[in-house]
Amino acid sequence: MKNIWIIANWKSNKNIAEALDWISKVGPNLPKRENFKVVVCPSFSALSEVKKAITVGNFPLIVGAQDLSPLGAGAYTGEESAELLKELIDLAILGHSERRQNFGETDEMLAKKVAQANAYSIIPVVCVQSSDTPVPEGCKLIAYEPIFAIGTGNPDTPENANQVAGVLKEKHGPAPAGLEVLYGGSVTSENAKAFIFQSNINGLLIGKASLDAEEFIKICKVMELI
Repeated sequence: MKNIWIIANWKSNKNIAEALDWISKVGPNLPKRENFKVVVCPSFSALSEVKKAITVGNFPLIVGAQDLSPLGAGAYTGEESAELLKELIDLAILGHSERRQNFGETDEMLAKKVAQANAYSIIPVVCVQSSDTPVPEGCKLIAYEPIFAIGTGNPDTPENANQVAGVLKEKHGPAPAGLEVLYGGSVTSENAKAFIFQSNINGLLIGKASLDAEEFIKICKVMELI
């Protein structure tokens, strides 16, 4: 049975108190299955407290970051290096369209971030906007997030997303453990099942809908139908 990843990308939302409230609601209500991997990616300021709450509660949640530095530890003001983040996270979202659009992130910079993540055993989730988006070496987890679907309420069709995922696997799939492809873009509890049931899709990268604990739990409960 294929792995299913459900990744909550909170973006620049939730203070520490709000983050801990979310963990307390979602953590006890997650289906427990070996192939089901739920990840929460809070702001950098909440990472430590979120990690602690998950550990204390023994919840089946993985902690991720929304980005990391393309450089190592050292004199790089404002950057969060993989070497330092590895104590708190197991995964990092890299190359998100908002990083590209708002902060001028390039394919070259993304490749450096992927290399840093892999060097410290952090799983890089590389975001691509189409099957033609360059994918750095060392990627085993890709999130297809078409620009027109990000925060618009207009998701891609599950069938087209599945087709794109298939092309991505054909182009970049010869990694030792195989490539896994997620879908991201206006995901809700109403359309989650249709995407997850597609043969080439291994899960979801969720933005806005992940902020609401109850909505996120509904999305995760789709696993009980598989």
